[in-house]
Amino acid sequence: MTRVAVVGVGRMGRNHVRVYHEMPETELVAVVDQDRQLAEECSRMYGVPAYQEVAEMVEKEKPEAVSVVVPTKLHFQVVEELLTLGCHVLVEKPIASTLDDARRMVTLAESQQKVLMVGHIERFNPAVIDLKRRLVKGELGRVFQVHARRLGPFPDRIQDVGVVMDLATHDLDIMRYLTGSEVKRVFSETTQEVHSSFEDLFVGILRFEDHTIGLLEINWLTPTKIRDLYVTGERGMFRLNYITQDLYFFENAEAMGEGWSTLSLLRGVREGKEIKHAIQKREPLRVELESFIQRVIGNGSDIVTGDDAYAALALSLALVESSWTSRAVEVSRGVRDRDLNPSWPSEPRRETPYPVPLPALQTNP
Repeated sequence: MTRVAVVGVGRMGRNHVRVYHEMPETELVAVVDQDRQLAEECSRMYGVPAYQEVAEMVEKEKPEAVSVVVPTKLHFQVVEELLTLGCHVLVEKPIASTLDDARRMVTLAESQQKVLMVGHIERFNPAVIDLKRRLVKGELGRVFQVHARRLGPFPDRIQDVGVVMDLATHDLDIMRYLTGSEVKRVFSETTQEVHSSFEDLFVGILRFEDHTIGLLEINWLTPTKIRDLYVTGERGMFRLNYITQDLYFFENAEAMGEGWSTLSLLRGVREGKEIKHAIQKREPLRVELESFIQRVIGNGSDIVTGDDAYAALALSLALVESSWTSRAVEVSRGVRDRDLNPSWPSEPRRETPYPVPLPALQTNP
């Protein structure tokens, strides 16, 4: 069994603890939190030692793999320490507060020859996995548009980032994953209504290199939780519900049948059948952690890499800057090799999300 530990045992961290405890292929050996009470409560519940310091825990318990579930601003500090101490790491998204920190984390993991996985959990939603398989098979034909809605009430636990960094990173990663294309240009608008420091409502538009249009609607102001994804293409539209793991297909009757070709689009679009696809439902976090452990033991399972998470972070920062400048922002093709060092601000701005412009991002007039 793989020896595992969890650093940060707040609400999400306790889910990691629970799943590791349930998995037959892992042995939960420790929990860590600077809040002694939280650590000790979790320790009593699962019968494992509690620590306040990462280095002491690693020295005494020697875990092979560790989940890092701490505030975003602490990601780099904790991940760097764990990688240096020889642990494989899964860090919750977003990978870091800045692209510079993200790049350094990826480079360090490579130099230490350790797995660095980032917790973009929607990649492991069974409905998303099935949708990706169907898109690869060509069931939708060419994709025209991907539209994500991630709406809900304000979470008191989020104080160090806004809704773009906290939630949009999910859908930015999923859009890149489903289309297999990079983003060329972004534009967005944000508002700050109830959050004390950062934006809490966001609408964004993305132009992909393959000409797909991405639409994002995300906020902390809707009194019910909505997690929907729509993918529209030549043969119709897929509708996915992240929460229920339901996947529907609405066919374009003009584009169906054995003789279908792209020329059929000249006839337009006509309503066809609605199909609900059968999905074998599983807890996405369980699938995610299983994939992490499989990669740790060398079985080559698919994971969300540091490069993937870097791309999502770069897009998030570009979208926030677009809202601040009221301009479209061009996004470089090679996200990992870009010469960028935008820093997430430590001081809130009253009139706009940021106190200073993010450097080195080129904007269109």
